[in-house]
Formats: sequence, C-alpha cells, structure tokens
Amino acid sequence: MRIENTFGIEAEASAVIYYDSEKGLIKTIQRLRAYDDSIPLLLVGEGSNLLFLSDYKGFILKSNIKGFTIKQETADDVLVEVGSGEICDEFIEQAIQHGWYGMENLSLIPGQVGAAAVQNIGAYGVEAQDVIEEVKGIGLNDAEERIWKQKDCGYGYRQSIFKGELWGKYAITRVTFRLKKHFEPKLQYGGLVKAIEQAGLSKDTLTAEQLRQVIIDIRRAKLPDPKEQGNAGSFFKNPVVPKEQAERLLSEYPTMPHYPAEEGKIKLAAGWLIEQAGWKGKSLGPAAVHDRQALVLVNKGGATGHDIQRLCEAVKKDVKERFGIELEPEVNFI
Repeated sequence: MRIENTFGIEAEASAVIYYDSEKGLIKTIQRLRAYDDSIPLLLVGEGSNLLFLSDYKGFILKSNIKGFTIKQETADDVLVEVGSGEICDEFIEQAIQHGWYGMENLSLIPGQVGAAAVQNIGAYGVEAQDVIEEVKGIGLNDAEERIWKQKDCGYGYRQSIFKGELWGKYAITRVTFRLKKHFEPKLQYGGLVKAIEQAGLSKDTLTAEQLRQVIIDIRRAKLPDPKEQGNAGSFFKNPVVPKEQAERLLSEYPTMPHYPAEEGKIKLAAGWLIEQAGWKGKSLGPAAVHDRQALVLVNKGGATGHDIQRLCEAVKKDVKERFGIELEPEVNFI
C-alpha cells in the first residue's frame, strides 16, 4: 500500500493501519505482536518530515485520535490535551479562537500534533517544547501506556527523546499544551516586526489572529506547497556553532545572518550558507534546491528518495568546503 508523504516519493508498505483510540491501538499492537513479534512498525502522520529511500518492509501506523480536552484552567493559562491525529495548524487556529495563546508562531507548519511533539517543531523564535506540558504514548512492542513530562522529553533544537533513543519504540497518542489566556506576541525573530509593519499593522496593537496571518503569508511566499511540488519544508537544521567560529566567519562575511543560541553558541542560517555555496535554484536530476528558499529541497517530478539524498550530500559537501560547517538534515531518512 502506498505511503503518503509530502515529498511525493513513491514508496509502499506491507499495510497501513489507522487507529482512532488508545484502546484500538493497543489491540492492534497486541494482535500484530501475537502474529509476528518482529514485524517493523512505523508511525507516519502527514509524512511531512520523512524521506523514504525504499519501500518499507513492515506496517505503517497512522493516528486518527482527534479532539481536545481542557485538563485545567486558571485566570492566566489553560492545559489542553490534544489528540495526536489532530492537524497541528488546525489546532492552532482553534486555540486562538478559544483565546488560548502561545503557538501562533508555529502556524502553517505541516503535520499532526503527535509529530510536532516528536520533532519539536519550531519557527520564528518559538518551539513546541515551549508550550508542551506532557506527552502520552503507547509502546510498539509491549502495548503499555506511558506518560512523559516535558522535562523528560529530551527536547533540544529539532530534537527529542522520541527522535533519539525512543525512535520507533512508541506511538504518541496525546499531547498536553500549556497555553496563555493573555496574548503576548513573540516578535524577536529577525524580519518579523518588519513584515508586520509591511502588512500595515502595529506591533503595539497586534492581535493573535493578525500575527498568525502574517506568519502564514510569509511561509506561503517563500515555501512551496507540497501539493504542487513535493518537499518536506526545511530540509536542514540551522547549524549552531561555537561563538569563536561564528566570529571568524563574520569577519569574512559581515552580512551573514546569525542569532543567539545557548551560552557560548551562535545559530547560523542554513539557507544563507546553501545560497552562498551556489545551490539556490539548482537541480541535480529530478531533485532541486528551491529557488525562493534554499533551505528547502524539492521533488521536481519523479524523484526517488535516493535522488533527494544525493542532492542533500552534494549541498552538504559544498557548504562544508566553503564554510567548514557540517549541515545536519532535519528530515528523517527511512
């Protein structure tokens, strides 16, 4: 059965199984393990952060757990438990309508809520970990339920325990977010204030709805629609380098975009590095670097996972030779 993925890569799995409740998932895992306890199982949401290099020799599990429940509420914030099968962007829209704030900067990032917790999605100075309170999941081997508090999720830049040591071992079922009831826009990310002003808005009177729309407009202007051209959004992580290394590069490239990171580190813009290495808009067979955003690799039509991987390695090689920086893919290779 074909595996849906935003890259538009042709890949098949032995079967695709949907579940709409924890009870249904537990029964599915128990049944599969009783039949063959060595069958590989892979969780796929919208397939927006996966690159399939071949067919998957196992079963795909897809969450259809929907809805959200208020777990706790005060005058200042609210704890909302959300089904892992909810589309993250749709939940953000609903949250704003309910007067729950904190996820506006993550608007229009593709994928389900469960994947957002796994990937620690982020944009414009906000990451999923900033609003996640806890994550619930079920073991793919023992069908046992488990809960992780935010501090136990191993969150880092586009990283979590679910992408690391627990990769392929659990299915995320629900995510609880702590959201504010008073809107406090986060506008520190470079270019966001300028975009707000260009839209004829004021940062002093900005509403959550307006901020969400500005971010949606920015993303649509620079990122291709996967329905029109296969891609997985940002393909590479923005590299975080020692401050001394960043200062050496800035002495040679004074206009290089850079942002503060953890102590003693500086975050650089991978898209800028790729563009300076000459790859923006260039193709390698049916795979290409997007002509408006060099951070995005696209399927021009008929590309295989290996075609995308070949382009990825060529881009990494040239960036490493020019800047001495090793780019790391954000996308998971399967």
